[in-house]
Amino acid sequence: MSVQIAVIDDWQNVARDVVDWSALQAIGKVHFLHDYPADTATLIERLQGFEVICLMRERTTFDKALLQGLPALKLLVTGGMRNAAIDLVAAKALGIQVCGTDSYKHAAPELTWALIMASTRNLLAEANSLRAGQWQQGLGGDLHGKTLGILGLGSIGQRVAQFGQVFGMSVIAWSENLTAERAAAVGVTRVSKRELFEQADVLSIHLVLSERSRGLVDAQALGWMKPDARLVNTARGPIVDEAALVDALRHGRLAGAALDVFDQEPLPVDHPFRHLPNVLATPHVGYVSEQNYRQFYGQMIEDIQAWASGQTLRSLI
Repeated sequence: MSVQIAVIDDWQNVARDVVDWSALQAIGKVHFLHDYPADTATLIERLQGFEVICLMRERTTFDKALLQGLPALKLLVTGGMRNAAIDLVAAKALGIQVCGTDSYKHAAPELTWALIMASTRNLLAEANSLRAGQWQQGLGGDLHGKTLGILGLGSIGQRVAQFGQVFGMSVIAWSENLTAERAAAVGVTRVSKRELFEQADVLSIHLVLSERSRGLVDAQALGWMKPDARLVNTARGPIVDEAALVDALRHGRLAGAALDVFDQEPLPVDHPFRHLPNVLATPHVGYVSEQNYRQFYGQMIEDIQAWASGQTLRSLI
């Protein structure tokens, strides 16, 4: 058996070394591709001949046109158990198996809290000042006694809420399906959507991207926020109306934003988020941790081994 296996979306060139891929030698040859996503024609040319493709969640889009252009493809394996960049209906119709992996549950909440602290204390400007030979630039903000608003109290939102409680913050939350009882069970107060935006000193987004959540944080919602509040988004970029957020930040209607996710990724070079002084932006590294990558790639290997033996692990369709 000699299956051609591609590991794509390896932007940092780390996939080869984070786990031991030799377990797949009996199945076929593994190829590591480090290119960024491209147009459909380029991707078809790049990925022709591969029967198995391992991809990172929501980097390269596998839509119907791309899937149809890869007749050799038999198995797609993605990091995580949810990947909105894959057309699962088209994959199923074409007979392509799609499998996923579990996720390391601590990476995203830890990154979220790092952004909250760094933004509140203005650490980017202070660190850059020190590197430039200067010294203190201003006053940092405080978290103790302030209100943390959680938009989406799922597993990640609950973890971030716990961090807030440890730091002495009052924690409130809202989502369409959140009940007061479920919020209270983790020491959080459920409020209305408007109250969440009005009361939060730090508002952190932890919703799944769906048609219901797309654009949920719009100009109206941002207008409800205090001018000294901060918005943090480590969930998905399109949940926030980027143009409205840029406008609010430019005109001082919001103190700052800490962002790890964007409408278009990689973020365009000329995007305002790269240049606005009250934005702390990171390149979607919420899940990019050593432990998470070990879990992603280790379970991708398991998925491929199961598929090669005629079985299915962690199917998404």
